[in-house]
Amino acid sequence: MKILPALLLLSTLSFAQNRFEGTWEMNMDTIELSGPPEEYLLKNGTYHCLTCVPRLDVLMDGNEKKITGHPGFDTISIRILDANSVDFAFKKEGKPTFACTETVSKDGDSMIEEFTENPALQRVTGQAYFRRVARAPADAHALSGSWQMQTVKNVSSAGPMTTYHVNNGEMNVTSGNQNYEAKIDGQNYPVKGEPGHAVSLKSLDPATIEQTDKQDGKVIRISRMTISQDGKRMTVEVTDLQRGSRMTYRAEKRP
Repeated sequence: MKILPALLLLSTLSFAQNRFEGTWEMNMDTIELSGPPEEYLLKNGTYHCLTCVPRLDVLMDGNEKKITGHPGFDTISIRILDANSVDFAFKKEGKPTFACTETVSKDGDSMIEEFTENPALQRVTGQAYFRRVARAPADAHALSGSWQMQTVKNVSSAGPMTTYHVNNGEMNVTSGNQNYEAKIDGQNYPVKGEPGHAVSLKSLDPATIEQTDKQDGKVIRISRMTISQDGKRMTVEVTDLQRGSRMTYRAEKRP
């Protein structure tokens, strides 16, 4: 009586893994965002990201500064271009991971972020559009204040990609510069090169896997990935518990 349920569970997990097998490309045009705005203060030569977790306080002299607590980068350099534009460059272990130029409109009500992401699979460029929700102090740079992201547009021929590969009962996941191997058993598995960061995977049904990210034992993010019936599309829902935000998007399976 105990063998049959176990066999059914293994069959369900195997089917779920096989449906995820392959490389999936994010369709940036489908991104939907909700949550609190981003808040910055650029004043007296220092950039303060008040809503970053952990908070960032960086001199804007164009030189690389060591940063801790952010798994996606370990150095950042910031340079003011003019009264409305600022350059940012992020690296991890000496390799560029993300760069952007943020430019505030002349009326100060909107901002465009032109970005370049350098993930493991493919370089991605795009634009993010923000709406101002709180003004900057009179003596601060125009980028200061609170901003709500509205849309993200892909400029490069391909969007960000995630690859799932099943190997000896484990799922190997590569997403951007992040890589880990985990069984779909709800247990914690380390993310390579990110101390204290662990993920767990569990199957909610044959087409849906839930991923829980933890940092130093604390849950920071929950993601649900659901494959369409024809196996060509994936719907992703990401809840960021640190910032209280939510993002959904679709991804297409690459041939």
